[in-house]
Amino acid sequence: MITAGGRVDDAFAAAIGTQVKALAPLDTGVLLDRILAAIGAAGIDELAVVGDPTAGFRLPENVRLIPAAPAGAANVALALDAWPDGDLLFAASDLPFVTASELGAFLAASAPYDLTMPLAAAADYEAAFPGAPPHIMTLGGERIAGGSVFFIGQHARAQVRAIAGRFFDARKSAVGMARLLGPTLLLRYLVRGLRIAHVEQRAASVFGVRAAAIRDSGPGLSYDVDTLAEYRYACART
Repeated sequence: MITAGGRVDDAFAAAIGTQVKALAPLDTGVLLDRILAAIGAAGIDELAVVGDPTAGFRLPENVRLIPAAPAGAANVALALDAWPDGDLLFAASDLPFVTASELGAFLAASAPYDLTMPLAAAADYEAAFPGAPPHIMTLGGERIAGGSVFFIGQHARAQVRAIAGRFFDARKSAVGMARLLGPTLLLRYLVRGLRIAHVEQRAASVFGVRAAAIRDSGPGLSYDVDTLAEYRYACART
């Protein structure tokens, strides 16, 4: 499931010729094409995109288009509801460097768990994307780049759906994740004592599922396009 409802500000839109970020030109296609190709090549044949039906998406025949809601949180819920049963790979549409091998490795490492997200080591991320706009955060002295895909197992669906928008929005922010998971983690963050293990343990407790951060994931799962500078960097590398 890919969310492609995000829109950009006027300056960004003027540069890419559209307000729909997923349709930003990239190489010979658009930004959305990269994650579609990677998911397909990873062997996942049931795909859907949450997006605006009037935006001009050109999707392969095997990809469903689910009309997006005005609010981002609602779009995350729509993604979860696209298939009522089974495990779900949830991805953003703005991953210009994602590869099928990175997705496959992430899914294989996620198999023992119900809820996971990838983390790239800062050294790997910086080596893959030298001079890129900043994306690294530090938890407990560990420098990482948070990913923009999630594995959501069958047993975690209901719990994640209840906080869907906040869950996805918090993925790039240590303080956001700490707030989401409660005051104890927020306090640990404020006193610089928050570690990835604390987040994993608290997520498992709150959701009642086996949760894990998949360390040393491919950096292409972490580089996403939120700003015009990040878009221009991606264009220069493709």
